[in-house]
Amino acid sequence: MIKTLIFLALIAAAAWGLGILIETPGSLAVEWFGYHIDTSPLVGCAFVLAAAVALGLLWSLIRFLFNIPSLLALARRARGRERGIEALSRGIVAAGAGDLQQAKRASAEAKRHLPSEPLTLLLEAQTAQLAGDRAKAEEAFRLMTARADTKLLGLRGLHAESLRRGDQEAAHALALQAQGARALSWTGQAVFDRYTATKDWEAAHQCVTQNIRAKIVDAETARRQKAVLDTAMAMDIEQTDPARAIKLLRAALQKEPTLVPAAALLGRLLSRKGDLRAASKMIETVYARAPHPELARAYLDVRPGDSAADRLSRAKALARGAPDDPESVMVVAVAAIGAREYALARQSMAPLVASGQRPTARMCVIMAELEDREHDAQGLVREWLSRASRAPRDAMWFADGHWSKHWAPTSPVTGKLDAYVWAQPQEELTGPVEEPPPAYAPPTLDQAPAPAIEGPSDTPPPPPSAAPEAEAPPPAKAAPSAKAGDPAHAQRTSPQPVIFPLASPPDDPGPKPVGAAPARMF
Repeated sequence: MIKTLIFLALIAAAAWGLGILIETPGSLAVEWFGYHIDTSPLVGCAFVLAAAVALGLLWSLIRFLFNIPSLLALARRARGRERGIEALSRGIVAAGAGDLQQAKRASAEAKRHLPSEPLTLLLEAQTAQLAGDRAKAEEAFRLMTARADTKLLGLRGLHAESLRRGDQEAAHALALQAQGARALSWTGQAVFDRYTATKDWEAAHQCVTQNIRAKIVDAETARRQKAVLDTAMAMDIEQTDPARAIKLLRAALQKEPTLVPAAALLGRLLSRKGDLRAASKMIETVYARAPHPELARAYLDVRPGDSAADRLSRAKALARGAPDDPESVMVVAVAAIGAREYALARQSMAPLVASGQRPTARMCVIMAELEDREHDAQGLVREWLSRASRAPRDAMWFADGHWSKHWAPTSPVTGKLDAYVWAQPQEELTGPVEEPPPAYAPPTLDQAPAPAIEGPSDTPPPPPSAAPEAEAPPPAKAAPSAKAGDPAHAQRTSPQPVIFPLASPPDDPGPKPVGAAPARMF
């Protein structure tokens, strides 16, 4: 709207000036090259304006004629740049798709048309990587590091090539150089991973602080990393400087209250120091939020020399923090077996091994120990142990395909920090749900053992006609009753060996009876 008003104002001013020139009387005389010209001011102004326009057009034409060579060169460069950009586009797509021949042709064409373009160096490096020419790829990345606009890109490429050939020191130096130029996500992670892989916990702690300032990691991730690093440092100095280890572990639990390895180690150090109440209270707090067997072991071992009854009381106190967790049930059951409270142990384990449940291997082993301690029932013990070999595995520490019973700050495979997680191994082949073994029943065999079935004798039996008539034996008298505690009674009621009949008669049954028919031969 404003532009329209300004345009109308200019038109009005021009019309007003033109009206003044038309209405103003006067004449204009010009003497030039022997010519005398008389005219009005309006015609004179129009002539001057036309002459200026003509001179301007003439000057433009002259400049265009002189600039024809440069215009042709500019057009040629524009066409070359257009072809180079098109070649770059084709080459990057071909390199991403794995088309080596197309990528090579496009790289050569882009290098011919756009030799100083950063993307040309990138395409050349990608083509060399695709062809497996590591030397040429590193050369292209080094050329990138010589330019300010592609320095970080070149350093990252050289870092990747160093890792590919296994030169960790060179990769770390390149990551530090890139981190000094500008803190980026890959530089901060690469430097941090190198420090943790070499177990340089102090340098890794400082690197986390730098990454927080550069906003490379979020606050929650950084807090977790610092807690794990504090625990790692405490594990290294728990024997040499336990006071500092306790401070580090307290700081780790403040950052991550459910870090089980830190809580278990802190409980052991406080117990060793003699601060039993603080150790018990701390483990109870952590166990209520994250039930774990390591916490249970540390809690039961806080006070050395406890009797089996005291350990059972402590197990019950710990289980009150997480009563519904299977770990609490097993802790109480194991302590009850040690205290000879077999009824309590069986009552605790009953929901875990009931019909329709799939108890883990540890649960089956606990039941085997219970049957062994309470009844010395070796048959049930073997049955529970056999079931344990087929039962699902219990949870363990898992990191990068490696299973371990003990936690570590870094992965033994990749060196990554905080890689271990508490998980249960997955079953590739899951068997059917097995029914629990029958309850123990004491032996009640009061009758005499069955007579053994003897094999055929070598002496031929007498013929039926010659055999004297045998008299019936007198009935056996009933054995006198004995008390349950009598050793003789226990011996009589113990299970007797049973002799099973042979599956087939022997090859030589002995001589045939007199008058028997001869055997038929087939």
